[in-house]
Amino acid sequence: MATQSPFSFLGGVFERIAAGPQPPQWLVHEVQHRVVLLLNHVLMQESVAMQRLQPQRGRVVRVQWRQFFMALQVTPAGLFDMAPEAATPDLRLEVTQSSPLDLAQAALRGERPAVRIDGDVQFAGDIQWLADNLRWDLEEDLARLMGDVPAHTLSSVARSAVQALRSFVQGRVSPAGGASAWSVDRTIP
Repeated sequence: MATQSPFSFLGGVFERIAAGPQPPQWLVHEVQHRVVLLLNHVLMQESVAMQRLQPQRGRVVRVQWRQFFMALQVTPAGLFDMAPEAATPDLRLEVTQSSPLDLAQAALRGERPAVRIDGDVQFAGDIQWLADNLRWDLEEDLARLMGDVPAHTLSSVARSAVQALRSFVQGRVSPAGGASAWSVDRTIP
């Protein structure tokens, strides 16, 4: 007899929330701008990443999950900016996993979601390189605000908490319904 996780009801709750009222457009716009600022902050810490994006200037990537999407354009400096609304994307990345709970569990296991890729292969390769090689050094940013020792302590506590949460999630996932590998469906127009 199969047992069901006591947290399985959360999947339905997340589905109802996601299908419910949508956030106001001004809030979506502000969140998107904050994401662009964070991406550019991380990119500016690695000059190699910016140099890698410079040849792609003017190109547009559209990232989508369910009905939510964000279109980014590469600037001449090798950073990102919000793409104009009428811009045609050169690359489309669509997260195919629709369940927010499954996405969160996969993230806690350290896995990437399944993504459907459609568009320019070279641009997709550069975006893949960024995903593989860029990491936000949060501890360094915290050290600028509060000093080295408190930032290191806070980061160590956070890493321990994340590891404990990952262990908990891995212990709750059944092997049959286990983690899916990052899949890619490449279609070139």
